[in-house]
Amino acid sequence: MAVGLSIANETASLPIASRLYLPGAWAQDPALRRKAKIPDGVGFQTKPQIALDQIRDAVATGTPAGVILADAGYGADGAFRSGLSGRGLDYVLGVRPTLSVWRPGETPLPPKAWSGTGRPPSLMRRSRDHRPLSAKAMAQELPADAWQSITWREGSNIDLASRFAAVRVRPASRDYNLTRPRAQEWLLIEWPEGDAEPLEHWLSTLSAEVPLRDLVATAKLRGRIERDYRELILKVAREDGAARDRPSRPRLSGEPFPNTPDRRVDRAGTASMFELIQLRCFVALAEELHFRRAAIAATRRSHR
Repeated sequence: MAVGLSIANETASLPIASRLYLPGAWAQDPALRRKAKIPDGVGFQTKPQIALDQIRDAVATGTPAGVILADAGYGADGAFRSGLSGRGLDYVLGVRPTLSVWRPGETPLPPKAWSGTGRPPSLMRRSRDHRPLSAKAMAQELPADAWQSITWREGSNIDLASRFAAVRVRPASRDYNLTRPRAQEWLLIEWPEGDAEPLEHWLSTLSAEVPLRDLVATAKLRGRIERDYRELILKVAREDGAARDRPSRPRLSGEPFPNTPDRRVDRAGTASMFELIQLRCFVALAEELHFRRAAIAATRRSHR
């Protein structure tokens, strides 16, 4: 499985980075590392850590900084959210319904009063009667007039629309280890009419003045990237299937590959399984970049 970074607008998405995710079991098992010939310098990183590295590198090379979008696997990681904010990047990130937040206008309790001896207390507190609640519970507490029907994109057959609400909250996860409250963010919730429970939740650091329609459109832009990645995955799968049907398929055991124009090998004439998978990701990525650049250029010409 790879961690990918794309830039996108309403018209198209463009993948700009991809890195294979190495599971911790593989990274920490010498036998598996030898079998797959994983380079010594490659260690375990979580997917959010890989994504932060990709974003850092993209910004460093001059890629225009936009709003960062990611699913709940990344949005649930507080270090990932803090890493984005620390780089001055706004985000709209999916979060899990269990994420704890403070109700609008609420904050943790201040530190206990100093007794006059020892170190003065500095950590914020909760009490039995003053506690955060889950994002799902927050959605269930909202009044009926908090919800609006929003159309975010015209579909091929029908417009894409649903029911949304957004409130300003403070994320509360483990804030009893902090000395001051976290900043306010948007909690955006999608709860389709007639459904028994909310469908999706997001946290966003976009401006407090952003219209709900724009907030929804930004969150839903991930759909464009997901569709494009599905196409890329299917393309790689088709190529893999075709390669398996060829009688001269190269072996993955580390023996030399045939020196033919369509085979890419390292300087020693061998390739590890890990490197080969990485290579296939990047070859597919390069091809996808070419086609999507051409599509974006054609779109720009048609609008002139």
